[in-house]
Amino acid sequence: MNKLPLINGQQHSWSSIEVSIAGNIVTGITAVNYSDSVSKENHYGAGDMPVHRGRGKYEAKASITLYNYEVEAILAALPKGQRLQDINPFSIIVSYLDDSNEVITHTVRNCEFNSNSRGIGQGDTKIAVFFDLICSHIEWN
Repeated sequence: MNKLPLINGQQHSWSSIEVSIAGNIVTGITAVNYSDSVSKENHYGAGDMPVHRGRGKYEAKASITLYNYEVEAILAALPKGQRLQDINPFSIIVSYLDDSNEVITHTVRNCEFNSNSRGIGQGDTKIAVFFDLICSHIEWN
């Protein structure tokens, strides 16, 4: 594993996130969230304790928040008539250093936009747009 020194006492953080959508690096991203789960349930037989456990489907979830200017730039780069929902699947790569200076990388695979909407209110000084994404899976390091 690569060991990287602290720079000015800081480990890698938010600045270590890289997202590329439609072939362009996205810098106007303000938040990324991702998680995965597997449904599990106890199965009972004789007695009051479970005798085995059933496992269901795997599910990964992700969302991002982008500044509106970034969304408009992505839309402008698309061929005429295409929408955000038409963009080919893309990955979100998050890398950072943990407490022992090990590089940790999480990759959210095959992300796609489900929708495109805006909400703007009085007093907004910056317009950020939240997107739920559909994704296939997450590679945790």
